[in-house]
Parts: sequence; C-alpha cells; structure tokens
Amino acid sequence: MTNHRTTSADSYTHFNTAELRNSYLLESLFNDGQLDLVYTDLDRAIVGSAVPTTSPLTLEAGDQLRSDYFCERRELGVINLGQKGDITVDGTTYTLENRECLYIGRGSKEIEFSSAEAQSPAQFYLLSYPAHKEYPTTHAKVEDANKLELGSPEEANERHLYQYICEARIQSCQLVMGYTVLQTGSIWNTMPPHTHDRRSEVYCYFDVAEGHKISHFMGEPQETRALWLGEKDIALSPSWSIHSGAGTGSYAFVWGMGGENQRFDDMDGFPITELR
Repeated sequence: MTNHRTTSADSYTHFNTAELRNSYLLESLFNDGQLDLVYTDLDRAIVGSAVPTTSPLTLEAGDQLRSDYFCERRELGVINLGQKGDITVDGTTYTLENRECLYIGRGSKEIEFSSAEAQSPAQFYLLSYPAHKEYPTTHAKVEDANKLELGSPEEANERHLYQYICEARIQSCQLVMGYTVLQTGSIWNTMPPHTHDRRSEVYCYFDVAEGHKISHFMGEPQETRALWLGEKDIALSPSWSIHSGAGTGSYAFVWGMGGENQRFDDMDGFPITELR
C-alpha cells in the first residue's frame, strides 16, 4: 500500500499538466499477479486492484491502517472488470462474473482473490472507506443493480447507471458504488455539472478501446482543468470539484463515493453556460 495526497482548491489552479496528474490521477493499478492499494486523503478512501493469476492474492492491512486486518475498521466494495474470479471472505466463496459486485462488511478478517483461469484473470477493482458498524457481505449480479436511465441522445450524454451499494440496494456505512455505461453516440457523462460538498468521489474508466482517450474534467466550476485518461485509469475527485468526462469513443466507468451521506441526489448543480 502506498500513500497519495491531493491538494486544496487554491493550489491546483497553479499546476502544470504533470503536477495535476500527479495529484489527481492513479494509473499504476491492475498489474497481473499483484494486489495494489493506494491510501488517499479523500475521506480516507483506499483505492486498489487485485489481478490474481497463478495463485490467490490475500488482502492485508498494511502499515498505514495500524489494524490487525484490513476490514477491522473498514468496509470494502469490489467490482470485477475482468474475467470470472472468486473472492473468499472468512471461508465463504463468492464467484464474480464481469461487472458484478461484492460488498464486504466491517469485521471481515480473511479476504482472498483468485481467478478461474490464470491466462484470463479477474480484474478486481477495490474501493474502501472507514466504517462505524457491521453490514453483511453481499454479492450482487448485474440484474440485481438499481438501474437508472439518464441523459439524452440530443445532449450526447445518454447513459445507463447501475447502482450496487446504495440506499436502494446493498446497505453500507458510507460507501456508495456502481458503474455507468455510455450509450452509442454519447460521449459525455454526469452532465449537467455538479459538486458533492459532503462527499468525495473516485472514477475508474474502463472499456476504453485501444487508441482512444477520455478527457476527465475536474476543478471548481469556474476554474476547470482536464485530465486525459486511458483504460482503467482512475481520477480522484475532491468534494469541491466537478467530475465529468468526454470520450473519443464509447466507454464506461465505475464510480464510488464516501462521506457525509449516501443520497444520490445530494449534489450542488451548476449551469453549463457558466462553466469556465
């Protein structure tokens, strides 16, 4: 596990491209045969990946947590972005197909990741926040998600949103997690722009075709910046920042939040015409 610090709303306006990417972009995850974790200063979120190949990978606390095991004081959400794989939690095994989710509750001690086939491994995306109580570990398939249809073709932001860990589906302390798929012909996501003053958010872009990129827009609404991202690159979104993307082709993204509350509509909107 490594540590990662972002910056304040006052500092980022002075950054060059390299400084901006160093603060708000994670692009070193999803390595074959490895479990990688990044401890961030965004509501103490831990972002990670597990790509097991020939042998299982075990999730451990690391020095940063000062705990006996990873979920001693934390909850964990996992979405599989690869091929079929297993997650074993305290002796119970859950098999996850592509885009399926597993919520792992506080108090879970032994967590292990494995792939059905080493040559076509699972690619588990991990997002964790501190937790104050125990909720049961729960597996959800795509058909179990709360599906929302948002946007329109006319505004180039037609998208299907799949909510897994949320008030309407899997219960948690503060973690909210799911994924969004842009429909054919749409390039924008999460418009109109907004911030979440009571929550931070993490974006993991996937299904980005080779040779294509996503421009992830961030920053205060009247002082925006752009990060160019590729397949399974991750953008860290502070509470004061907008978060939206435009792709050169079709794509999808996992979104996850933690903070003051779990209400989907708790956002502070901003007129598109006043973006700068």
